[in-house]
Amino acid sequence: MWKEKKTHNKYLLKLKQSNHVLKYGCFGIKSLSFSRLTKNQLNALKWIILKKIKLVTNNKKNIRFWTLLSLNLALTKLNIESRMGKGKGSVYTHAVYVRPGMILFEFDNLTEQQMQNLFNYILKKISFKVKLTK
Repeated sequence: MWKEKKTHNKYLLKLKQSNHVLKYGCFGIKSLSFSRLTKNQLNALKWIILKKIKLVTNNKKNIRFWTLLSLNLALTKLNIESRMGKGKGSVYTHAVYVRPGMILFEFDNLTEQQMQNLFNYILKKISFKVKLTK
């Protein structure tokens, strides 16, 4: 469901669905603070989670895992030697801003004990505050 909001100009500001409730799985990881995740950080988190899921479940079940973040911010950088007034730099990576209450990842077909072990492992790897939601 799209929400339309009028801004000060003639263009409409279209907001996506709310991302503070679970949509797909039984468990989720929710952020509690503001942060910024780059493409490399997000890919590393996905890789760590998939690796830990394989260890926790011993490959017995078909575990489902969703990433609900989309990289919607292009980060640019100019050379160090360039002078002022030479325009915007080239894109060096993409990122996403994380707000408090956003669901980052969702999981399904995990027991509560397995999810708690996975969450404790992820908690050490993420640089901002998160909590486990059911």
